[in-house]
Amino acid sequence: MPVRSHSASSATGRGACRDAWWTHGDALRRVVTDLLAAELAQMRPGRPVSTAPWLPETQFVRDLGVDSLELMGLCTALVEALHLQHGGIDEQLLARPCSGDWIASARAGLDACAAAGVGTDEAALTFRTSGSSGSPKRCTHALAMLEQEVAVLASLVPGRRRVLSAVPSHHIYGFLFTVLMPRWLARAVEPVEVIDVRRAGPAALASLVRPGDLVVAHPGWWEAAARVTPAFGADIVGVTSTAPCPDALAAALAAAGLRLLQVYGSSETAGVGWRGRADEPFTLLPYWSRTDDPATLARTLPDGMPPRYPLQDRLDWSDGTHFLPAGRIDDAVQVGGMNVFPAYVADVLAQHPQVREAAVRLMRPDEGRRLKAFVVPQPGADADALRADLPAWIAERLTAPERPAAWTFGPRLPRQASGKPADWIIDAE
Repeated sequence: MPVRSHSASSATGRGACRDAWWTHGDALRRVVTDLLAAELAQMRPGRPVSTAPWLPETQFVRDLGVDSLELMGLCTALVEALHLQHGGIDEQLLARPCSGDWIASARAGLDACAAAGVGTDEAALTFRTSGSSGSPKRCTHALAMLEQEVAVLASLVPGRRRVLSAVPSHHIYGFLFTVLMPRWLARAVEPVEVIDVRRAGPAALASLVRPGDLVVAHPGWWEAAARVTPAFGADIVGVTSTAPCPDALAAALAAAGLRLLQVYGSSETAGVGWRGRADEPFTLLPYWSRTDDPATLARTLPDGMPPRYPLQDRLDWSDGTHFLPAGRIDDAVQVGGMNVFPAYVADVLAQHPQVREAAVRLMRPDEGRRLKAFVVPQPGADADALRADLPAWIAERLTAPERPAAWTFGPRLPRQASGKPADWIIDAE
């Protein structure tokens, strides 16, 4: 299947990365279309959505079947993400519901903000967490702070000539590595090409990758790539984030010749730390520092008191700058790079009229990387009929990462002798 690419404009000299990110290649098109496709999928759980990138002439109403409420939602999401709340852009977007026109309007809006004196220090972007209750969290970051992170991360992957991306560019991880990173790398090596490999899939990596490449993906993608790519050529660097990378997977990729950079962070904090080996702790990025509150970190700014950011995980510190994540504070787990809350999924399952109660948890590593569910049917309910009905029922109410991939049925939820919830063995189907 074909892949799409662009070349980032060269950037040299002092302040090279202070120019506008949306002027480089087709970065803006990728961000806008990835954002809109994700928003439309969120509005239509269980229904197929034409995935980005869309052609410039794609009409939202005619070609995608977008109704008036969905159109308003797409417009709001774009304005919010890029901070385009000026110049009546809402009316422009709603009057011309076409992919190419919306990208042009977004560019004009960003240009207008820049012309009005909103520079890099004042500019900001808003990213949304994956969420799981219908209300994803909005996380706003100053562009200058994202540039600060990219400056550090770029020093860890010097000499990259291309970026192969298996992640969406509107999420903070994708934005950092497929939009901002190419501009930093282009200071020394030009041009820097960005290639979207999501449609090609992990199996095509061996034929696409070449020396000087940076491959940006998540652990689920890397797991598939490791199975079909027995060896990597020289000078290939990979990066992984959004979810913990199993040590065995990192070791397997290293044995195959890949240099893998693991980045730890979240939508709320952006990047926090990195490591280059599975048997090492993460190194805190230099602008972060510990506080007296173990649930927060402080970020150094040029002026003023360092603001504190809440952590999403408990961290085990080996010293002042090295740590290992020790589990979510809010009990979320990661499925396919998305935050998922098993308790919420169990609550949704319990709403089915034939379900008395349910428990949901992440599979053990030997079982897979999805959620599994234990279901207690209502008295008199047909368990076989319920097993057949539940997948379609939850598809209308939960996103793909939230949907359990394995089902176990029983008369009561599994518990330890102490009464605490217990794990269970997945039923053979």
